[in-house]
Amino acid sequence: MGMLRAIDNGIKRLIQVWHRRSGKEKTDLNIVAKKMFERVGAYYYVFPTYRQGKRVLWKGMDKSGFKFMDHIPKELRKTTDNTEMFIELKNGSTFQIIGSDNIDSIVGANPIGVVFSEYSLQDPQAWDYIRPILAENGGWAIFNFTPRGKNHAYDLLEYAKTDEKWYVSVLTVNDTQAIAQDVLDQERKEIVAKNGDDAIYQQEYYCSFEASVQGSYYGLQMAKALEDKRITSVPYDPTVKVDTWWDLGVGDAMAIWFTQSIGREVHIIDYLEADGEGIPYYMAELQVRGYVYGTHYWPHDGEARELTTGVSRKETAQKLGLSPILIVENIGLDDGIQAARLFLARCWFDVTKTHRGQDVLKSYHKEYDEKRKVYKNVPAHDWSSHGADGFRYLAVGHAQYKDVIVQSKRPRTDSKMTKWG
Repeated sequence: MGMLRAIDNGIKRLIQVWHRRSGKEKTDLNIVAKKMFERVGAYYYVFPTYRQGKRVLWKGMDKSGFKFMDHIPKELRKTTDNTEMFIELKNGSTFQIIGSDNIDSIVGANPIGVVFSEYSLQDPQAWDYIRPILAENGGWAIFNFTPRGKNHAYDLLEYAKTDEKWYVSVLTVNDTQAIAQDVLDQERKEIVAKNGDDAIYQQEYYCSFEASVQGSYYGLQMAKALEDKRITSVPYDPTVKVDTWWDLGVGDAMAIWFTQSIGREVHIIDYLEADGEGIPYYMAELQVRGYVYGTHYWPHDGEARELTTGVSRKETAQKLGLSPILIVENIGLDDGIQAARLFLARCWFDVTKTHRGQDVLKSYHKEYDEKRKVYKNVPAHDWSSHGADGFRYLAVGHAQYKDVIVQSKRPRTDSKMTKWG
């Protein structure tokens, strides 16, 4: 088997893009089980969410009814904790399933083997956190996924193809012959009937990155920005004030976009995102950047009063010196997303300082129904939500405030606005 042979021969980084129902998890779990006996240490299996890990792997089974976790023999285990999805072997090795949405749960750990399952749906910061640990201890990492558009997982795949120290395996149903043709024909027939085309069929069984943009809200627009070379070096212009656009998440999770308006162009020069921090933290971060600020734009929920204090977050920020703050109109989710799609054509992104923000916009997607093989008409609430919401407020707020201001300053001819030059 190519994957196992590669890792046995010293390859430390592996990409596994296999079609749906190809046995990715069964393969990777067996690799983990083997390695747990060869080198004592901590091994992690990371899913997009803790709940998904529990459903797919901890409680999951293959088509023959064999439980996945039985690949780690019970007679060789010292303890099994169902609540924590944790196993300790008699030789001292440990195994645990976690969600990338809670990567802080392994702070202080020293894993030597990690599988990132469905990496295309994961927060890429999980890998950023674990990467230096594996680099220091000589550990390995496997990234398995089915395509979900040209997001961070696609970028990693394209990089891996150029690096001889990475192993890449891309397998479609034509390669594995794992699913009978009559079953595939029926799958395609049902998917076309539900969706009007076979895009998801191509995604799921032929590993198509092109097809899966239909689940992405901003995938096409971000691809066009890259094609137009609008993702490049966008330096701060000290002669133009910087506006900030905030998303205020639940539990102190926030995202902030930093922009400068240059004529019709909107230069997005920076992006900030954090979790578990209060308003003072973000204000300190704004100061550290050294920009000359204009206006700070907040969503409508910034005026909501906290139940415990009776004070809104807007009032708290103003008392700490953040001013002026304007509230962006709430025009509804669907209209806001459409506004953001149109607005992206005017945006230039700094390739380095907005890298996280770019990942957010490329990954923001509709919720996917695994059973029915169809995208729902609602966004999936995951790691990309806060930043995408912040960008939506940027698009709506720019139309509400900035464009109105620019237009009002334009010279008039016969009482009519002049057209954009």
